[in-house]
Amino acid sequence: MIGFTKLLCGTATVSEAVKFRGRVDAPPQLLQFSDDSRPLVVWNVTNRCNLRCQHCYIEAEDRAYGGELTTQEARAFMADLAAMKVPVLLFSGGEPLVRKDVIALGAEAAELGLRPVLSSNGTLIDDAVAARLREAGFQYVGISIDGAPATHDRFRNQPGSFARALEGIRACLRQGLKTGVRFTVNRANQQDLPEILELVARENIPRFCMYHLVYAGRGQEMVELDTSLEEKRAVLELLVEQTLALHERGVEVEVLTTDNHADGLYLSHYIRQHLPERAGEVEQLLQMHGGCSAGTKFANVDPRGNVHPCQFWQDYTLGNVREQPFSRIWTSDDPLLVKLRRKADYVQGQCGACDFKRLCGGCRIRARAVYGDIWAEDPACYLRAEEKQRG
Repeated sequence: MIGFTKLLCGTATVSEAVKFRGRVDAPPQLLQFSDDSRPLVVWNVTNRCNLRCQHCYIEAEDRAYGGELTTQEARAFMADLAAMKVPVLLFSGGEPLVRKDVIALGAEAAELGLRPVLSSNGTLIDDAVAARLREAGFQYVGISIDGAPATHDRFRNQPGSFARALEGIRACLRQGLKTGVRFTVNRANQQDLPEILELVARENIPRFCMYHLVYAGRGQEMVELDTSLEEKRAVLELLVEQTLALHERGVEVEVLTTDNHADGLYLSHYIRQHLPERAGEVEQLLQMHGGCSAGTKFANVDPRGNVHPCQFWQDYTLGNVREQPFSRIWTSDDPLLVKLRRKADYVQGQCGACDFKRLCGGCRIRARAVYGDIWAEDPACYLRAEEKQRG
């Protein structure tokens, strides 16, 4: 993730990041600067979902799926994660709340010393559910909003889903559970971004994370709906402007982006031009962040226990937690893992020629989807030539 508020407004410093680097008690806002020995783990607890969203990366539907980890298997998996001191266990789906034991598993994760968070469509959350999530120890709930009400309902294939998602956010806030908006930008909803940012400010939602489209699952069918390179720049310009404006207004919201680490280089270039006194520290923070985290500081476990370099890489399995502990899989010499941890040595094209490739690395899934080669340049890189070169 690229922390716009942190980098633009100076709410994170190198000294803080160094102090907490590799520590289990690192504040949530500094986790993106952690080391790669203990990754953030996204666990898709189920493939089942009560919605059928156009951009779902695992093509979830409202039907039963076989072979998902049992409660006992999940407990053993989480105990191993706790032993290796992973900083976050993110419960995702499908829709995780359709799994009957998910809140109990979250409570157990918290008892083990893990930091449980939830990624949800929000439609199943009312005050009672939000209270149970808070009592279980969930520290954050990210709820997806795809645009203004009509846009959101169209993406989610269900009328009224925007209103229900917004009520889910409000319920979490009423119950004292930190909550944020997740927004996947594309050509069909980019015009709604100002409205969603204003919604975040008006509702006092403490976090806004904008996701770039990754061409996986049903999202792969949306390649043509991805924003153009110039549209990406316009979106980033708006996000910079709005982040600074919200900060100046005293609105306490953390703005982030994810799934396109060119955003960090764009911000670094902007800061060198407009806030030069912060340029050195920002580049150090980006170096500590290290660009795309797939296979390094980030891992995915699917409902059947298969381990993947990230949630978009469902067709490459590193191992299965039913057969061996996650900790052993993660420290193996799998050839893809080895290369991902040295990705700057392998990326090609514009990514390979970029002076800042060790701060970014591009998205390997998008490269494969467009060029058939995971080490090709990221087709969604919108940086101009001068932004890819040092002074």
